Amino acid sequence: MVRTLLLSLAVGASLAAQQTPDEWTRAFPPFKIVGNIYWVGSYDLSSYLITTPQGNILINTGVGDTAQQIKKSVEALGFKLEDTKILTATHGHYDHVAGLAALKRMTGAIVMISEPDKVLLETGGKADFRFGNDAYAQFEPVKVDKTFKDSDTISLGGTVLTAHIHAGHTKGATSFTTNVQDGGRTYRVVIANMGSINPGVKMTGMPGFPDISQAYANTFRAQKDMQVDVWLASHASQFRLHEKYTPGNPYDPQRFVDPDGFRKAVESLEKTYLEQVAAEKRQKGR
Repeated sequence: MVRTLLLSLAVGASLAAQQTPDEWTRAFPPFKIVGNIYWVGSYDLSSYLITTPQGNILINTGVGDTAQQIKKSVEALGFKLEDTKILTATHGHYDHVAGLAALKRMTGAIVMISEPDKVLLETGGKADFRFGNDAYAQFEPVKVDKTFKDSDTISLGGTVLTAHIHAGHTKGATSFTTNVQDGGRTYRVVIANMGSINPGVKMTGMPGFPDISQAYANTFRAQKDMQVDVWLASHASQFRLHEKYTPGNPYDPQRFVDPDGFRKAVESLEKTYLEQVAAEKRQKGR
């Protein structure tokens, strides 16, 4: 019995390692993006620190030792992790929320998430329509203190984030927009949850998410209508961070201004979605 348990744990650890790319845990130097928004994530997993006079907001964690990595990054920028008042995320998958429980203990901050993704955080990912039974995608559950709906706002110290429910990737996947002042200019910033489709997800319907195809369609339509300047996302690779920034580059508030890149990325993901819908319909018709 003990041997079976040890074998099970070893297999679980092996699967977790296989499902966690090096880029997700590799440290990356924190830096200022624009105004009061800073990068404190890993090489690929985005974590955003938004500072205000009344405390700070942290959007997304990572995996592995993410809480300690984020703490080091926040402190390297000259801020204090314990000044974090709000913890939130673009969606409830493990690669973006696995560190929330630890960070909540470390900061005493409240955890806020979209109403549909609350169950993901409080079950440690077990309620996810795609990855709920996959051990590698499960994480330490965390109690959600507040939820938000589409168009709700999160306000702290003069900063206002607007939540946009862009469902599909999860039922409550969320993009955040805010206006940032820098150098006499106002920048419209989006931290977008892009409409990527995970392997194994079917547009013809998933148990627990029968209207997934319509959710994706709504998201692509809404994102194409967004007026943005600065484009950020849940993964560095999604908005081509490493093509635009190299550690040591001088601060430039215009570096991530890329409305055309955002629209093209949305259109590309929509094309992939439409192709999958068509392929599934052909397969179903056979």
